[in-house]
Amino acid sequence: MMKEKNVLVAYFSASGETARLAKTLAQVTGGELYEIRPPKPYTAADLNWQDSRSRSTLEMKDKACRPEIAGPDVEVSPYDVVFVGFPIWWYEAPRIIQSFLEKYDFSGKTVVPFATSGGSGFGRTDSILQKSCSHETRWCPGRRLSSRASAETVKEWVDSLGL
Repeated sequence: MMKEKNVLVAYFSASGETARLAKTLAQVTGGELYEIRPPKPYTAADLNWQDSRSRSTLEMKDKACRPEIAGPDVEVSPYDVVFVGFPIWWYEAPRIIQSFLEKYDFSGKTVVPFATSGGSGFGRTDSILQKSCSHETRWCPGRRLSSRASAETVKEWVDSLGL
């Protein structure tokens, strides 16, 4: 079913876990991969959620924060379906995902978020991210999956979306 659609799998991965899942998703859907990268990669210290001054903590505390995305840009116009992947930070998507969604026009496209997490749920991620897209964007509810999900598991999820 997805073979008839042009699919983009855009993802942000600070530690490689979400990248692993994104690659499986791209294989299952026949989609093209695009990595959402900050100009300066996150270090272990940046990701220390117990440090109130760590980069990730400061970004997540500031709801208006929109971290910069390093090039190259991606042309989204050829795609019908855009999967957007990320790790869950503080029960939400990292702020760089809002940067990505606000940078491009997804009008007339279907956006499907997916996430990896060591234990946090999806929280209010859907409602937060959906506000970063135009009203003409078709939004599918997101799902948290294991970074090591099998192709069969990922295919079952994709098929359940009815795209």
